[in-house]
Amino acid sequence: QVQLVESGGGLVQPGGSLRLSCAASGFAFSTYAMSWYRQAPGKEREWVAIITSSGGSTNYAASVKGRFTISRDNAKNTGYLQMNSLKTDDTAVYYCKINTFNYWGQGTQVTVSS
Repeated sequence: QVQLVESGGGLVQPGGSLRLSCAASGFAFSTYAMSWYRQAPGKEREWVAIITSSGGSTNYAASVKGRFTISRDNAKNTGYLQMNSLKTDDTAVYYCKINTFNYWGQGTQVTVSS
């Protein structure tokens, strides 16, 4: 069965960095594109970034482009989101997602605050 487990969130000051991880199991991770989404308090969930199955192509929401980097290690069945120059507006629960599957993990909380 499909399982995605996000980790790596925490409290960080503005301008700081975090790296999120997404451990996948129950399916052939290397054959699917992977996305990251986030949901801030009181707001709808929004798409953040996507990476192709091979990792050869990526795309980002305008709000994070140039600050966030999505990557993956198919040998480890794990995806990543490196977040730099964090802003208070980045505060949210972050989720990884395989768009083909109607499945959401528990997410990982990122709080950017001084």
